[in-house]
Amino acid sequence: MSPSKKTFLITGVSSGLGAAIARRALAAGHQVAGTVRSEADRVAFESTDSSGNARGYLLDVTDEAAVQPTVEKIGPVDVLVVNAGYGHEGTLEESSMQDLRRQFEVNVFGAVATIKAVLPGMRERRRGNILIVTSMGGMVAFPGIPFYNGSKFAMEGIAESLAQEVAPFGVRVTAVAPGSFRTDWSGRSMVRAPRSVADYDELFDPIRATRQASSGHQLGDPDKAGDALLALIEAEKPPVHLVLGSDALRIVAAGRQRVQDDLENWAELSRSTDHADGGAALG
Repeated sequence: MSPSKKTFLITGVSSGLGAAIARRALAAGHQVAGTVRSEADRVAFESTDSSGNARGYLLDVTDEAAVQPTVEKIGPVDVLVVNAGYGHEGTLEESSMQDLRRQFEVNVFGAVATIKAVLPGMRERRRGNILIVTSMGGMVAFPGIPFYNGSKFAMEGIAESLAQEVAPFGVRVTAVAPGSFRTDWSGRSMVRAPRSVADYDELFDPIRATRQASSGHQLGDPDKAGDALLALIEAEKPPVHLVLGSDALRIVAAGRQRVQDDLENWAELSRSTDHADGGAALG
């Protein structure tokens, strides 16, 4: 049996993974409401599909007051893809508190505001998929992008908790953690803090140079990511956490093993903090 036609809401469809996911959903015959930041991007998005299934909406996800009215204009949403976001590159010491606030305003607060606007309708209808695009950098951290890592770790945690809250209502939540995909994430879309502390040169200069040089040559195919997410929403029991890309699979597995090693190597010290006479324990 062929998949039923669904209404998608995808934030950030003007480029990158958002554009690819929208493109594949439209090719499969679904309706896609996509958020963009400019009128030119809205027109460009709607022109990508001659059937009229592509509808663009102007929305800055950090404008909390605008999120709910936009969702109401769209109507019932079957699949929400929380994709809008950006990367901030810079060591923690060289990046400002304003940089941190802006990163979380977009990647966390804007994402959550969108979920909160769509979720009540899904809960009442007892169905829906919420796909939260995080990053392999939300499951294992890298030097030089601590604010980005922090924002994506936050969304991984929010997704895992949300998935447990809404499972009884037929709403399925998946945190989707892509590896390196051939998008503008590490190119023109990335915000880079200026260098100011020479002590970090040896560590960070090669990282920045490699990231800039690899932009446009990444391993991951955005269209294949779109196809993977279409398969995901048709699964009977989709995962709460999904990595995309062989690089993400390898890097995240290695990162999780390092955490497991710490747990095992320091288990005695961990247990030493319990009351000697026992007590109530979680889990």
